[in-house]
Amino acid sequence: MTFLYNSRMTNEHQYIDPYGRKIDYIRLSVVDRCDLRCFYCIPKGYKDFEVPEDWMSFDEIERLLSAFARLGLKKVRLTGGEPLLRPDLAVLSKRIANIPGIEDLSLSTNAVKLAKQAEDLRQAGVERLNISLDSLNPATFKEITSGKLDKVIAGIMSAKQAGFNPIKINMVIMKGINDHEVGDMLEFCEEHGFILRFIETMPMGQTGREASKHYISLQDVKAKLQEQFDPTPTIANGAGPARYYSTPEGTNIGFITPISQHFCDTCNRVRLGVDGVLYLCLGQENSYPLRPLLQKGVSDDELQEHLIKALALKPLKHDFDTKPDQTIRIMSVTGG
Repeated sequence: MTFLYNSRMTNEHQYIDPYGRKIDYIRLSVVDRCDLRCFYCIPKGYKDFEVPEDWMSFDEIERLLSAFARLGLKKVRLTGGEPLLRPDLAVLSKRIANIPGIEDLSLSTNAVKLAKQAEDLRQAGVERLNISLDSLNPATFKEITSGKLDKVIAGIMSAKQAGFNPIKINMVIMKGINDHEVGDMLEFCEEHGFILRFIETMPMGQTGREASKHYISLQDVKAKLQEQFDPTPTIANGAGPARYYSTPEGTNIGFITPISQHFCDTCNRVRLGVDGVLYLCLGQENSYPLRPLLQKGVSDDELQEHLIKALALKPLKHDFDTKPDQTIRIMSVTGG
């Protein structure tokens, strides 16, 4: 087998990219559509989603992830759009969890449909959840998402009962919209034993650029929390980019700061779209179509060489701060 483009393998069979980063994490979009319309993600009225015939099949997904696992992939996160809209998601989850080398299977969801699926997903091998929750106020929640808060809360509580651990609550902070709810969200997570993660808005696509008008630096949020709750730096489990702090009560708070303090030098992930396109960076247009290779019937060795070539295209960093208009695709296409 030939390894291309300065990529190399360690003794532990880990793929190292040209910038010295170990790539062992894939965010897999199983569907690009969603049942909410968060204004920073999918435009209202948007209908240009992939048709089911163009979604990767379960067999194609399993083959691709197995090939990635031979390059050192250890962590898979199921994303969307809203992944709970993909029929038979628990069946796919079990197939992924059984792939040799995959050690961690998690799910990102808006939790609208989680109440009915939580137990099946947990039994299928999904261990951890990231749940989007931008407000605890029903009116504000509807303003942001066009959805109903009570369905999300019901899903979250069903997940807690099903035994997912940890459950992480993701809150995109937006000035003048929900930034006053930071304390309330922290108290909610303390009450239920959840991890809370704050996220800065990102200028992805037209919706992201509009949402950036409400951008607030998490450095400012962190400073206010330190005054009120006195969190201290800590280490929390997770494959992502959050920097964690812990409150005196033991609640972990993560800060995901793609703008004010980017984390590109330690980025260990790539994203695989529902149509089989591999995206190498959330904030760049670097991509590599993989599904046509499967449809063409390439051998395992040929597929692995294509994966190595694709991974070598991962850029050094995004340009959200200097080129906010550069990324034109909407968030749900990339897989969150």
